[in-house]
Amino acid sequence: MKVLLTILTVLSSFLANLETKTLQSDFTVTVAEEVNAPMNYPGTISMCGDQFLLSMFNLQAAYDGKTLYMYSAETDELTLSNPTQQELVETNPFLYAKALVNVCNITERTVSDGKQTLITLTPKDQSIGINRFTLRVRTSDLMPLQVEIKEGKKTSTLKMKEPKFVSKKTVYQLTPDKDTYINDMRI
Repeated sequence: MKVLLTILTVLSSFLANLETKTLQSDFTVTVAEEVNAPMNYPGTISMCGDQFLLSMFNLQAAYDGKTLYMYSAETDELTLSNPTQQELVETNPFLYAKALVNVCNITERTVSDGKQTLITLTPKDQSIGINRFTLRVRTSDLMPLQVEIKEGKKTSTLKMKEPKFVSKKTVYQLTPDKDTYINDMRI
């Protein structure tokens, strides 16, 4: 029972940090399949709770708690929508981890001479679409370092580069130029 309490304490504390603190980091997403060479995608993120500001490729995305903003520099188009909770979970791996807690077996182990904690969420029912979700955090301050999602033969890895919690307030919206086409899909 003590082990279970420790696991839930580490995971709960990590998720609580994300609710109350603003995380900022550069990152690289690597998508690998057994038959193809891995593909790497760099980006930046700032997030607090379910709100985020993301830049990746020629795309920018922001979610302010109500509206999802998606801007494509290539087309100079800003799309506004009201996403479902499921769409947000599919977009943000940390929200996905939070959603998985109730449907997974959770294990934890200390790695790197006690400096990192590895939390593994394994679905109790494999029909939810993933084999395993692994989260690596720095033990001293519960800073997220890496997320790995295994889905069949595909592995997606998010590696944070110099992540930090900041106190400055971030605006989780995108403001278009006056010539930007706005596609408002909100209901």
